[in-house]
Parts: sequence; structure tokens; C-alpha cells
Amino acid sequence: MIEKFHTYKGYPLVRSGNQMYYGYMSDPYVIWIQILGTKDVRGEKMTSKVRVVQMATNEPNPAKAFVKTTERECGLYEALDIANIWLEKALAK
Repeated sequence: MIEKFHTYKGYPLVRSGNQMYYGYMSDPYVIWIQILGTKDVRGEKMTSKVRVVQMATNEPNPAKAFVKTTERECGLYEALDIANIWLEKALAK
């Protein structure tokens, strides 16, 4: 059975709890998004703080795989836009 992933701007987006991976694991880089905080908006939990990390997929040592990171007080869509910009730039090199 072939699973289809959700995508955002042409790249797969996989979520497990408060963590998301954005991009193809076969590419040199992927983005890891951690949801660090939420707030209640009209009865719904909305993302309020995130950490975005650009990771090299070919680095065997996870501690050395982190290329770029930021923490922001923002929503999920802003985090995904940051992720998309970083991924596009990294893959264009």
C-alpha cells in the first residue's frame, strides 16, 4: 500500500504530535518544525511558538546535522513559510 503525504508548496509534510518534517528525505536538506507553544482561540488550539531547524540528511551525527535554526512567536503558516524559503534556498545550491 502506497501512502500519500500531505504537501505544502510541493514538498511532503509529515506530522507526529508537535513535530513536523518538511521536505524529501532523499534531498540533501529537510526542515524539522517543533511546536513549542499553543494558545486557545475561540475554543481551538492554535500554534503560538515554533522552532524551525534546517537539517542535512546526509550527516550521520544528528548533533552535527543542524544547519540553521530559529525560534519564533508565530503561527504554523508563518513557520511553514520560513521552512519553504530555507528549503528552496538550500536545494538551489
